[in-house]
Amino acid sequence: MFLYIIGLVAFWFVFRWYRELARVPNKGEKYVYITGCDSGFGNLLARHLDKLGFCVIAACYTEKGEDELKKVSSERLNTVHLDVISTDSVNKATAFIKTLVGEKGLWAVVNNAGVSVPSGPCDWMTVDDYKSMLNVNLIGVIGVTLSVLPLIKKARGRVVNVASVFGRISAFGGPYCVSKYGVEAFNDSLRMNMSAFGVKVLCLEPGFFKTSVTDLNLLRKNVKTLWDNLSEEIKDQYGHDYPERANVTLEKNVATLLDGDLMKVVSCMEHAISALHPRTRYSPGWDAKFLWLPMSYMPTWIADKMLLKDMAKPTGSIL
Repeated sequence: MFLYIIGLVAFWFVFRWYRELARVPNKGEKYVYITGCDSGFGNLLARHLDKLGFCVIAACYTEKGEDELKKVSSERLNTVHLDVISTDSVNKATAFIKTLVGEKGLWAVVNNAGVSVPSGPCDWMTVDDYKSMLNVNLIGVIGVTLSVLPLIKKARGRVVNVASVFGRISAFGGPYCVSKYGVEAFNDSLRMNMSAFGVKVLCLEPGFFKTSVTDLNLLRKNVKTLWDNLSEEIKDQYGHDYPERANVTLEKNVATLLDGDLMKVVSCMEHAISALHPRTRYSPGWDAKFLWLPMSYMPTWIADKMLLKDMAKPTGSIL
């Protein structure tokens, strides 16, 4: 019986692998709109899709990002300035895209833009800290998607949302996990709504990768900025050496988990855009597949113990 089960599982993986090999035709006629192309995943994806023959519309936050991307790309690639928290900026980008794609519609939008700070214990945060990240990571995703959804419905195309494995499990405090849980919920509801129109909605849940948003200097600076703004009462509760201990934990846990191979994520993005039969969800990164996702299915008391074991503890902790 056990061998039959192994055989069925092996057959399923071979079948899925074979089925996922097929790619959509006429790439040169398909427009793909990518946010957050200044660096990281977005920049790599824009260049990768350009080489594959797609018509890329790369949205950058800075003029420098646009210029540098144009230097290493073909004439097919277009850039556009985009600030996802600005309705005016989103609308201007959408108007440009409408002119560009015409009656063909937009094949795909990749919601890649996002931020990782401020992050820290929840009682270090203010409501404004939550709002600032939610505006980028969640409201920005929703705003960009809705702005081009009529064009995607016209092409019966794709919406690709970059969430995080931390949209499945909250491994630390602050607004980041909250924003990614929101992206997951938006993704799932949109997927059901759009299925009647032939639009596929896909989600990426990467683990830790070495990008600008996981830069250790940025994360250390984030801890210092938040700590400096805390009241003396909260500093006493955590212990005045807490920032040092938190930075040691960052270096011990985050640095060891960081994966420098960004193409693992970019390959999943490309598959979501170009495969005839894309997956509903992708979990690039060994830590996402073998650590965080399995932990998300564990009983809460077990997962919490595993997470708390490696966290820096407040001086007055009862754990």
